[in-house]
Amino acid sequence: MKKRNWFIGVLSVVVLALAACSTPSSNTTQETSSKAQSNSVFTYAISGEPSSTNPITTSDRWGLTITNMIFSPLIRIEGDGSQKFELAKSIETSQDGLVLTVHLRQDVKWSDGQAFTADDVVFTYEQKAKKENGNAKSMWIGDEAIQVVKVDDYTVEFRLPTVSAAALENVATEIYIMPKHIYKDVKDFSVSDLGITPVGTGPYKLKEHVRGEYFQFEANEHYYGGKAAINTVVLRIINSTDTAKLALQKGEIDAAVVLPSDISELGSQVTPYAYSENRIGYMGLNTKTTELSDKRVRQAILYALNKDDMNKAAYLSTEYYTNPYSILPPNNPFVTNDVEKYETNVEKSKALLAEAGVTNLTLRLGYSASDAAQTLQATLIQQQLQQVGITVELAGGDGTALFTELRKKGSTQYHLFLGGYIMGNDPDLYSVLFAPGQRSNYFQFDSQEVAKLFQDGATELDPAKRKEIYNTLQQTIVDNAIIYPIVDNRRVLVVNNRIGNVEKAGLIPIYTLEDMSKLIIK
Repeated sequence: MKKRNWFIGVLSVVVLALAACSTPSSNTTQETSSKAQSNSVFTYAISGEPSSTNPITTSDRWGLTITNMIFSPLIRIEGDGSQKFELAKSIETSQDGLVLTVHLRQDVKWSDGQAFTADDVVFTYEQKAKKENGNAKSMWIGDEAIQVVKVDDYTVEFRLPTVSAAALENVATEIYIMPKHIYKDVKDFSVSDLGITPVGTGPYKLKEHVRGEYFQFEANEHYYGGKAAINTVVLRIINSTDTAKLALQKGEIDAAVVLPSDISELGSQVTPYAYSENRIGYMGLNTKTTELSDKRVRQAILYALNKDDMNKAAYLSTEYYTNPYSILPPNNPFVTNDVEKYETNVEKSKALLAEAGVTNLTLRLGYSASDAAQTLQATLIQQQLQQVGITVELAGGDGTALFTELRKKGSTQYHLFLGGYIMGNDPDLYSVLFAPGQRSNYFQFDSQEVAKLFQDGATELDPAKRKEIYNTLQQTIVDNAIIYPIVDNRRVLVVNNRIGNVEKAGLIPIYTLEDMSKLIIK
C-alpha cells in the first residue's frame, strides 16, 4: 500500500492546550456514572469543550474527535502513513501531475438515509477553498485555487493550476465531507457552530450536547462500516486529570488519557494503551514582543532550558517519550538532526544575554492549566530560566483562550507559550505554523527566506532535492530560535477492562480511536 502523509484536513495546528471548562453538575455526574455501567454505553472523558464543531474550521483535538465520529473523509491516512479508503474507493494521478481523479463508493448513505454523491464532495471542497472561511491553505497553490469538478455522480477531479508534490499528496485526504442537501443554505462557514443538527456518514449521530458537560451520540444505522456494536457513546467533559482518574476508579467513565505516572494508581480494572502520535510538544517564543525581538535573547532562553528534565518529570522514561530537536517529529521521513540542538549551557546563555545588553528580563508564559504535562513543564521552565536571571510569570488558564489570543495579529500578551501539534509527514503541512502571515503562526515569525523555502519545497518533484530544501528550512527556523521542541510523547489511553476491541478500533493520532463502532462491551 502506498505511503502518504498524515494530513489532518482543516487542521492547521493541533493545540494540545485544550480548553478548561466548568466542572459538570452533580446531576450530570450521576447520570453519566450510571451510563458508564450500562451494557450499551461507552463513556470517554475529554478534557475540554471543543473550540469548534464545524468540520470546515475545527482544528483542536476534541473538535476533530467529534467530527470523526459524525463525518468521514475520502481517504484516511493511518499512523504509519498508509492509505485507508473511506468514501473513496480508488484514486489516480494524470501523467502530467495536474489532475487527481477520485472514484467514490456507491453504497454510502447519509445518516438521514439520503445517498452520498459527488455533489457533496464538490460542495465541501468549495467551502474549504473560500479564504474567508479561515482554513483554505491546502486548497491553494500560490495565488490559484485547486478546482474540484464533478465528472459524474461518483467521480470527482481535483485540477491543479500547477504541479505541486504537496497538493498531490494531501488534497484528497482527511477533509470531512458534508452533505450538500443539509448545509447548502448556510451563509457563513467561518463560524465555530453551524447551528444545524449534523448529518454525516460516520459511525455515530449527535443526540445531545450540554455545553461544558457532555456530548451524547447514538449509532448511525446507515453507517457504511456496519452499525456500531455499542449503541451510545458519551464524551464527558472533565477538565481535571485528578477528577478523571477518580471517575475511572469509580467506574463512572470507561476511558481517559493519563500520564504514565498515573497508571500505577488506577488498579487492575483498567488497561493502559500507549501509542505514538508523531507529535511535537513545544514552547513557543513570540517574536513581536519587544523583549524577544532580538534573536540572541531567544537563543539565550533556549540554552538555559533542559528538556530531558522536563520529560523525565512528565513521562518517567524514554519508553514514553523522545527528545525532538527539529520542528519535525523524530520519526518524520524528512527530519534532519543537523540542526542546533540548544543543549543546556547556562554560561553560553548568560553570555548571549550580556551581548544583547539585557538584564532583569521578565517574561509571561501562557499554558493550559488543565494539562498536567504543561503545568509541570511551565514550573520547570520557570526554575531553569531563574538560573540565568530571567523571571518567568506563570499564566496558566484556558488553552483555547490562550491560542485565540496568540492568533491575533500583533498580540504581545504572552512572551512564551506551551502548545503542541500533529501535522503529518509532508513538511509543506507545517507552513501554516511557520510561513509569514499564516493563521497559526503563533510565533509571529516573518521570514521571506522561510516563505521561499516552503514554496520551493512544495513544487519540487525530485525527492532528493526536496529533502535538501527541507533540511535548509529546518536549520533556518531552528537557528532563529522561535520554538523550543520539548517532546514527542507517547499518548496513554486507559480503558476499563469491560471494553473490548480497543486496538481493533484503531489507536491513532488526534482522534485517539479511529472508529469507535468497532468497540464492544464484554
